[in-house]
Order: sequence, then structure tokens, then C-alpha cells
Amino acid sequence: MDEADALALGAHAGADLDRRSERWTVLRGLLLGADLVSALVAGMAAAAVGGFSLRALLVFTLVVAVAWPTASFACGLYTADDLRSWASGVADVPRLIFALLLVSWPLFAAAKVLGADHAATAALVGSAGAALLGTAARGVARAIAHQSEPLRQRTVIVGSGLVAGQVAEKLAHHPEFGLVPIGVVDDEVHEAGHPDLPTLGTLESLDSVLGEHGAERVIIAFSAASHERLLHAIRVCRDRRVAVDVVPRLFEFLDGARSLDQLGGLPLLSIGAHSLTRSSQIAKRALDVAVSGAALVFFSPLLLTLAVAIKLDSRGSVIYRQARAGRRGTVFSLLKFRSMGADADQVVERFRNGGVVVKGGDDPRVTRTGQLMRRYSLDELPQLVNVLKGDMSLVGPRPLVLSEAAALAEGWHARRMDLRPGMTGLWQVSGRSHIPFSDMLRFDYQYVAGWSLARDLEILLTTIPVVLSGRGAL
Repeated sequence: MDEADALALGAHAGADLDRRSERWTVLRGLLLGADLVSALVAGMAAAAVGGFSLRALLVFTLVVAVAWPTASFACGLYTADDLRSWASGVADVPRLIFALLLVSWPLFAAAKVLGADHAATAALVGSAGAALLGTAARGVARAIAHQSEPLRQRTVIVGSGLVAGQVAEKLAHHPEFGLVPIGVVDDEVHEAGHPDLPTLGTLESLDSVLGEHGAERVIIAFSAASHERLLHAIRVCRDRRVAVDVVPRLFEFLDGARSLDQLGGLPLLSIGAHSLTRSSQIAKRALDVAVSGAALVFFSPLLLTLAVAIKLDSRGSVIYRQARAGRRGTVFSLLKFRSMGADADQVVERFRNGGVVVKGGDDPRVTRTGQLMRRYSLDELPQLVNVLKGDMSLVGPRPLVLSEAAALAEGWHARRMDLRPGMTGLWQVSGRSHIPFSDMLRFDYQYVAGWSLARDLEILLTTIPVVLSGRGAL
């Protein structure tokens, strides 16, 4: 390569780097704006309850507006640039809590200096308010970033066949990651399960493929190419400053795996020998009782409103009951709001026999109220009663109908029944109705085999944006 070629390559790599860094620059700017607005609102609220003079009120509001973004920066809330941070703020929760604690003491000191009548209250409202409002505002900021077409990364999949097809499918069903698959690269293309994407070239031509197609990310998904050729592909990506993700072998069982830095220079993924202790079961049950009880009280006006709407919309009972397989195979009655008309069977038969075309694939059995409830999973709110009774858990394996449970043949399928079925779980936050039955069983096994209370809290927090967005809803 002569000097001119080297300069051209360097300029091209620099342009690619600028384009990729823009994605994170925009997100960080949006997050900073969200924190500033949240801090100003929280500062004014804190000053209002703190008993400040008018001048001190303005000064304290300004202090909160400066202190909260500063604490957020110190806790690394603007530095993460991984896919998980782009898609969701759930991983930020521990750092947000630490930022709250970090900023509360300076705010208390500032309130004392400014002569507040209730300095501790002002500090608490200022720090907690900034954290809570900031969490919501950061969610809005990410939603804005997710809608921006220029911020989506053009992604090349290295590999072909079933796993490459699964990667393409996941990217299609999870637009919040902002990755757009543009094609595959492999030496030997396997057609079974292959994604509906063009083949852009071989691993030997990866360098030119990345340049010609403006690729910004590469996902390596089980190529039959040799170890040396895959290493060469990663080096090509690094030289072009293209981000690389690798789907690991045995990925079906790596959920919750812990990474060890080095073992004599060899990176490892460690899967611990899991055991669900008695104390863990008590902690999980305590979380279920506390949250389901509080949620039933909080949502009681909504539950009553939905019950009335169901009654007014169609004939029949408000609650629909269905036998489901519970923990260790016990049968329980799962509760849902009825979303179909009482004469659903006759309606379907009339549609079939009359040759009427159902527009958009809508199910004629579902009522108008039912459509709204299903969109946001409101029909599942009565399952909070199942959780309180102990039939279900907030987080757990999907509760299968009896015919599905009876059809499970593999020995490892039984492990999914070691825990109570859940209102939500890995299957829901990973795509809900978009997930094939076989993948759902795998998710359930991963959850049960690697259960932790922290994992439950993470799934609960992740469920909120999934439900509000309606992704994967029937």
C-alpha cells in the first residue's frame, strides 16, 4: 500500500468513526438535556418545600441543575456506548441510585448554607426527584433516538444458516437496538434457516464490503470458516473501527453467565452451579406479595374501569379463567379479563362461511375493549390475584396450557417447572408473540437455571417499556 492509499484509507476510517460516534454523541446530548430538565423541575419542587427565600430558591434550583448532571457524569451515566445502554436504561438503575446518594449530601449542605427551614426535606426531594424524573425523561430521550433513521447502524452478519437467520429476526423484532442488517458475508453459504438478505461476499472480501456498503457494525454468527479467517475478519473490523459482536457457541445456555477477565490470558465465560436456596425462595415470594398487593391497590380504579367497559362492550363474564400448568405440574386457574365476545365461536363461523375478508388479520372474536387491553397487556392485570394467592410469580416461566405442558418431551423441559409461572419473564421482554415455542422453552430454562432476585428486578423494569410500546403483543 503506497502513501496515497494509506491516507485515503485513514480518511475513510475517520469518516466512518465520525458517523458512528455521532450516534452516541446525539444520545448523550439527549440524556444530558433530560437530566437538566429533570433537575430544574426537581430543584424548584425541593426549594418550594424547603422554606427558602425567593433569592435562595433560585440559587438552590440552579445548584440542583448543576449538581445532578455532574453526579450523573461522575457515575458514568453518559459514558456507556454498548448496545444494551442504547436500547434501554435498565442497566443504569444501580448507577442512578448511586448518583442519588452522591448528590444528596451536597444538596443538604447547600440548603443549610442558603438558610432553608427544612434542609433535609429539600435535599431528599431534590435528589430523589431528579433521579425519578430523570429516569422517565431518559426513557423519552432514548425513544427519540430510536426513531432517528440516521442513527441506525448498517450491520453485516458474518455467517449463514440458522443462527444468522435468528440474528436477523431478532434485529427486526427489536428496533430499539438501532441495527439494520444489510447482508451476510460467508465463505460457504448454508441455506437452511438463512435470512432473507443478500450475500455481499466472502470473508476475504470483508474489507471491501465494509467500505462499499458503509457498514458500521459486524455480528459474527457461526460461520464454518476457520479460526484464522475469523480472527482476520475481526482484525479487518478493528482496522476500520467497525464495532464487532460475536454470538458465542452454546449461546442457548449463556444467559446470566459471568465473565472472568483472564485465565492465563484466556477470556472465559463462567456458568455457575445454581441452587435455589430456601432464603432465595422466601425473598422471591416476599417480592411477589409486596408488589402484587401494592399493584392491586394502585390499579384498582383501572381494574374497575376495565370491568365496566367489558360489561358494556359485550355479554358475558368479566373474568376469563383457563387451566394452566403451574409449579411442578400442579394445575391452577389463570385469571384474565375477557377480551372476546360471549358468542365468539358463532362470529368466527359466520366469518368463515360467509367468505368475509378480515382486514389486517384482525381476530373477529376480539371485542373493541379487548383489542385495547391486548395491545397493552391490560387483560393480564387480574393475574396479580394469582400472584398474591401463590399460583404465579411476578417473573417466571410462561404458564402453559395443559395440552402444551403434556406435549413437552425433552428431560430438561421439566426444569422450567421448578419455579412458579410468571406474569412476565424472559419470553416477554425478548419479543412475546414473536418468539417461537421452542425459543420460549429455552428462555424459560435459562431463567430457572440462572435465577437471581436481581435478575427478577431487571426483568420487571424491562417489562415496563416493552408493555408500553406494545412490542410483540397479540
